[in-house]
Amino acid sequence: MSTSGQRSIVAIAHNLRSVHNVGSLLRTGEVFAVDKVYVTGFTPYPTHPGDERSAKLQARQTRQMAKAAAGAESTMPFERHTDVAALLDSLREAGYTVAGLEIDPHAIDLAEYAPPQKIALLLGDEVHGIDPALRDSCDLLLQIPIHGNKYSLNVSVAAGIALYTLRTA
Repeated sequence: MSTSGQRSIVAIAHNLRSVHNVGSLLRTGEVFAVDKVYVTGFTPYPTHPGDERSAKLQARQTRQMAKAAAGAESTMPFERHTDVAALLDSLREAGYTVAGLEIDPHAIDLAEYAPPQKIALLLGDEVHGIDPALRDSCDLLLQIPIHGNKYSLNVSVAAGIALYTLRTA
């Protein structure tokens, strides 16, 4: 549980391509009091102490991210991990249930899910979602019900809906 006594929620952004989606996720995470956003794979991330990327790449990604993050790139706790499987294992060891947000025949409708006190929300890339092997490593999959003709949402929009639901359930 977070220090505030409310449900502890962390988000894992794995292989997101768009700096704008990451910025939006950081901003949304701040709004819904997410404890931390983990960035894994090739997901871009803001400049941080000890950043080993080139100064030019750091500046460009942080500047582009800031447009969507509206300051959250500086205030939302985030952590970079190179091994997503090891991260998921360590979160489980810390008592988190790992839930992948994905359209899948085995997924639970988000509105029908009663989240535990510690939940880690895994988000996959904008084109293919969560890799099948990584889906299999989740404790469960959650999906947002779709009522219109489109079958998917932008990853940052889907994350916002899921974080709101997890926070208020």
